[in-house]
Amino acid sequence: MSILSKLFGRSGDKSAPEEESVSYKGFKIRPAPIVEGSEYRLGAWIEKDIDGELRTHHLVRADMTTSRETAVDAAIAKAKLVIDEQGERLFD
Repeated sequence: MSILSKLFGRSGDKSAPEEESVSYKGFKIRPAPIVEGSEYRLGAWIEKDIDGELRTHHLVRADMTTSRETAVDAAIAKAKLVIDEQGERLFD
């Protein structure tokens, strides 16, 4: 597995379930925890259609947890904070 695959959360294991997206203030949050050994790093994709163009931001946090479910919940919470703080400037 390449270093870039690890960095962006793409592992060779396709059996990891894709999490349900969450809508928040016109944005779509797709939780994407990153497996690192026996732990999960918080990660999510934040998306919004702006003027007909789908804009995306990959949120990766240093926070780690041993539970996938906890990582998903925390990633959604962090993504909501980023949206509240930055709004569409997130994509600049």
